[in-house]
Amino acid sequence: MAIFIFGMGSAQSFSQTLDDYLQTAAENNPKLKSAYAQFEAAMQRAPQVSSLPDPSVTMSAFGRMIETRVGAQEARFSLSQMFPWFGTLQAKEDASVLMAEAKFQNFLDMRNQLFFEIKSVYAELYAIKETIQLKKKNLTILDSYHELSLSRFKSGHAPMVNVIKVDIQREAAITEIELLEEIMKPLETRFNLMLNREPDIAVQIQDTLMFKNYEILMDPKELFENHPSITGLEKQKESYEMQQIVAQKEGSPMLGLGIDYSIISKRTDANPEMNGQDAIMPMLTMTLPIFRKKYRAAKKEAEFMASSMEQEQEAQKNELQSAYELTLYDLKKAEQLIALYEKQLVSSGQASKLLISGFSNSIIDFEEVLQMNQDILMLQTQEVEAIKNGFKAKAKLDYLISKSEK
Repeated sequence: MAIFIFGMGSAQSFSQTLDDYLQTAAENNPKLKSAYAQFEAAMQRAPQVSSLPDPSVTMSAFGRMIETRVGAQEARFSLSQMFPWFGTLQAKEDASVLMAEAKFQNFLDMRNQLFFEIKSVYAELYAIKETIQLKKKNLTILDSYHELSLSRFKSGHAPMVNVIKVDIQREAAITEIELLEEIMKPLETRFNLMLNREPDIAVQIQDTLMFKNYEILMDPKELFENHPSITGLEKQKESYEMQQIVAQKEGSPMLGLGIDYSIISKRTDANPEMNGQDAIMPMLTMTLPIFRKKYRAAKKEAEFMASSMEQEQEAQKNELQSAYELTLYDLKKAEQLIALYEKQLVSSGQASKLLISGFSNSIIDFEEVLQMNQDILMLQTQEVEAIKNGFKAKAKLDYLISKSEK
C-alpha cells in the first residue's frame, strides 16, 4: 500500500492530474455552463433598463382640410421623446448590474461545489482501488498460509481444520474483491458524467492521496465574508436597495420634449402675411404620477427583499461556520488515525512474524496466525479509509474558505 505523506511538496504529478479533471469539469459540466449562461443573460439586462423610452412619431392627414388664417392645414407631424426623472436610468442600470454580479457569484459557488464533489468521488475511487490491492495482497498471503497449514497437516503436526479455515477466508476475500471491482463502475460513471464525458472512459487514479492541515489565523466571523455564496447574497441585497431608489424615482414626473409640424397650403382668395407658411410648434409634456399606491408598494417590496437577503446572509454564515468546525475536526481526526494506524501496523507486522515462527515450531495455534493477519488487513483498510476521509475533509475545507472573484 502507498505510504501516506503529509505536505504537498512531492504531489505535483497528483495535483496536475486532478487539476486536469477539474479544468475539464469547469469547461464542460452542463450545470456549470448553464449557471454561467444565466450570468451572461443577466448582464444583458443593464442596456435594456438604462435606455430611454422609444420616441414616438404621430402623422395626421386631414380628409377635410382645416382652414386657418394663413391657409388650409393639410397634414400634421408630431415627434416626442419622454425622459425619466434625473438618475432613474442610472439607478435601474446599477440595480441590474448588481443582480448580474450576484448571478456570477452563484456560478462561482456552484463551480466550487462541483470541484468538491469531483474530489470526493476521486477519493472514493482511490480508497476502493487501494483496498482491492490490499485484499489481493492478502489473498497471496492466504495462499502461503494454505501451503503452510497443508504442509503441517501432511507432516502430522497440525489438523486439517487449519487448511479449511484458510480456504474459508480465501473464498471470502475473493468475493470481497469482486464486489469492490463492481462498485468501481458506477463511481467511474458518476465521475465521468460530472466532467460531461463518455461514462466508460477509464479514470486514472494516483497511487497516493495527499493533504495537509493548517491553522487559519483569522476571526471565524470574518472568514466567510468573501465566500461566493455570501458575496452573492450581498450583491442581491445591494440590488434590492438600489431598487428602492428606482421605485422612489419612478414616482417622480417624466418630462417629455417634442415638436409639432403642420403643413399649410397657400390661400388663393387672399394674401395675408405668412400666407402658406408651415407651422412649427415646440412641445413640453410632463406625466403626473398621482396614483402613489403602486410606487409605495414597489419600494416596500424592495425593502422586504433586501431584509430577506440580509437574514439569509446571516443564516448562510452560520451554516458555513458550523460546517467549518466539523470539517476541521474531521481533518484532525484523520491525521491522528493515520499516525495511530502506522504505529499499529509496525507492531502488528512484528507480531505476525513471531506468530508464524511459533506456529512453524508447534508453539502457537494457527487460529492466532489467521487472526493477526485479519487484524493487519483491517488496520491497512482503516488507514486507507482515514486517508480518504482526510482528503475529503481538506477538499471540503477548500470549498468553505474559498474566496469570491470579480
